[in-house]
Amino acid sequence: MLKDANKTVMPLQRQRMGLSNSDSPGASVVQDYLINYEKKEAMKLLSFSYQGRDSWGAVVGDSVLDLGQALPQYEGLVEYIAAGAYLNAAQDIKTLKPCASLADITFLPVIPKPEKIICAVRNYMDHHQEVLAAGMHRELSEFPPIFLRVWRSQVAHGQPIVRPDVSESLDWEGELAVIIGKGGRNIPEAEAFEHVAGYSCYNDASVRDWQFHAKQIASGKNFESTGGFGPWMVTADEIEPGRQLKLETRLNGEVVQSSHTGHMIFSIPRLINYASTIFTLQAGDVIVTGTPAGVGWSRKPPRFMKPGDVCEVEIEGVGVLSNTIAAQS
Repeated sequence: MLKDANKTVMPLQRQRMGLSNSDSPGASVVQDYLINYEKKEAMKLLSFSYQGRDSWGAVVGDSVLDLGQALPQYEGLVEYIAAGAYLNAAQDIKTLKPCASLADITFLPVIPKPEKIICAVRNYMDHHQEVLAAGMHRELSEFPPIFLRVWRSQVAHGQPIVRPDVSESLDWEGELAVIIGKGGRNIPEAEAFEHVAGYSCYNDASVRDWQFHAKQIASGKNFESTGGFGPWMVTADEIEPGRQLKLETRLNGEVVQSSHTGHMIFSIPRLINYASTIFTLQAGDVIVTGTPAGVGWSRKPPRFMKPGDVCEVEIEGVGVLSNTIAAQS
């Protein structure tokens, strides 16, 4: 895309980097970022732990820049997002040197302790149809069916999703996560994308037998360390609003889900509008937008994740979330 990075950076990108048309990036890290951007690498923000200290920062190539140390006025990534400062992330990394490689850090959930994790139920038409084919009687709803996850149910990229001792029915659900940037109540659909800070990958791993204990499914969705979230957040300006993103889930390398976000029944703006009608959305809230067809429960015979398995969720333009499966004890 960029033949002369200093002269032909897209206007929004130049604004985000704090560059005028005549400015030249003054640090090698920014030059590296521009090279990576030419290769269509998006701005990626993450939470991580390194050398016993939790922090947050940006990813450039295979390196991590510690914005948490450079910008101590922001306690965490969620405060950086809430202040709107994330829009200038590329400018903030201008003078920074990498603190570590991606291989050396421990990933944390992108937003470690979101106030709300709002999850959509059966929000892909192909998944709705496979649920019906599996014998579950569900009608399409006029309104988005949702449930809430608690933050302790989340687990980061590279960390194990834990199959609880009480069940062997741990299922995968690859999903697109939307991170709220600007809070609000009663957000109109036409303005919804203005409230999005970025996107990430999510594995809404579900303990199926506990999910079906009652009509309310939250018990099977909130076991500790079952909701994979990461590896990072791609800022919203990198992905055109409404763009169809390919979504693929793999179990031990085998593709088990392959779809795209265009199959959503309720769009991202509709989900934001509906959720914000119920409660005030806050910066850092996460909306998990539903899973496509291909879950293990609907197969004949059913197939579930077991200790030692590796589950990956890959979303076009975002990245790959990878988790091993481990037993609780």
